[in-house]
Amino acid sequence: LSGGQRKQEDGGGTSAGSQETLKRPCKQRRENDLEEEGTRWECLPQEILLHIFQYLPLLDRAYASQVCRGWNQAFHMPELWRCFEFELNQPASSYLKATHPDLIKQIIKRHSNHLQYVSFKVDSSRESAEAACDILSQLVNCSLKTLGLISTARPSFMELPKSHFISALTVVFVNSKSLSSLKIDDTPVDDPSLKVLVANNSDTLKLLKMSSCPHVSPAGILCVADQCHGLRELALNYHLLSDELLIALSSEKHVHLEHLRIDVVSENPGQQFHTIKKSSWDAMVRHSPKFNLVMYFFLYEDEFGPFFRDEIPVTHLYFGRSVSKDVLGRVGLTCPRLVELVVCANGLRPLDEELIRIAQRCTQLSAIGLGECEVSCSAFVEFVKMCGDRLTQLSIMEEVLVPDHRYGLDDIHWEVSKHLGRVWFPDMMPTW
Repeated sequence: LSGGQRKQEDGGGTSAGSQETLKRPCKQRRENDLEEEGTRWECLPQEILLHIFQYLPLLDRAYASQVCRGWNQAFHMPELWRCFEFELNQPASSYLKATHPDLIKQIIKRHSNHLQYVSFKVDSSRESAEAACDILSQLVNCSLKTLGLISTARPSFMELPKSHFISALTVVFVNSKSLSSLKIDDTPVDDPSLKVLVANNSDTLKLLKMSSCPHVSPAGILCVADQCHGLRELALNYHLLSDELLIALSSEKHVHLEHLRIDVVSENPGQQFHTIKKSSWDAMVRHSPKFNLVMYFFLYEDEFGPFFRDEIPVTHLYFGRSVSKDVLGRVGLTCPRLVELVVCANGLRPLDEELIRIAQRCTQLSAIGLGECEVSCSAFVEFVKMCGDRLTQLSIMEEVLVPDHRYGLDDIHWEVSKHLGRVWFPDMMPTW
């Protein structure tokens, strides 16, 4: 016998069984080890699988459901379909990946009655908006708590015939009867459809965002405020704001409002804006003393006439276009509750006096951002000194600061950091 054969017969060599063990793939050995330890993937508890599936994109979730019976069962658990976002985009006009049509059909067929927190994200095309309305029209067995219609770019929903959009939206309003949060910015929603919303969801509606909805009148939004006494957050355009609306939100029946967001947008140069009475704002503050009034101004310089003449309880103020030195001076006099101020542009006239006045009068100011403006370094240091360490956000472009006899750009950050109690540097424009 050869030496190798003798070793095998004497037991000193490698047996056939041992050779099979060595040849067995590492992956199989690992699976056996996992099986012995009771941690095989297909045996994971369904609550753990559910938690994992919730982090997967929809397509990956569908692929995972084909792995085994247990994973497929997890894929169809009602808890997995309570929160869902439909992405509807046209490949020719969007780089975003759309929800696959076959998956949409499966969701509508098997899970529409499980949906509770739903949003539709569509691109600018009419086709995507029509697809969203088609899905809405099929949600007859749903009981939604949250609905968001989000256009990543205009016109989207505004391109649809109003009757088609309203018909689809009404299906949800009528069948849900438990809507808590509704976001319908930039849509053709109208007064009659809001009445349907109120008739079916007045006891549950807490949040309503509907900026840029041209078919809604002040009377339409007043109907919501009159009937939905649980409303805590409201976002709308300034033309829908009225003294009657503020009084309705301040009634004894109404809960304390938490956020009121107002877009003040000029559609045409020279547009006229109405004035809200100080007494109406005072009633709002008395009823909801801690509410946040957030205002976004996109006006031309000659359109600020009605604003900041009387005291206004604004807390967060954003100027998206150039705003005059005079208007910023009035802000310091009329906005004692101001917490955050952002000025996109002003011009070439220094804002030293205006900034100091804001620091003196707006004692709750904790965040400020200045873009294309001019402020002397000395005035800026004085402003920071007056506000102190309550300035949690201080975003100032380096170009805003004008060196003077006391401070230059090289050393101003030391002085500002000292008064803030932390290291601070001005923002700089990126260079390529």
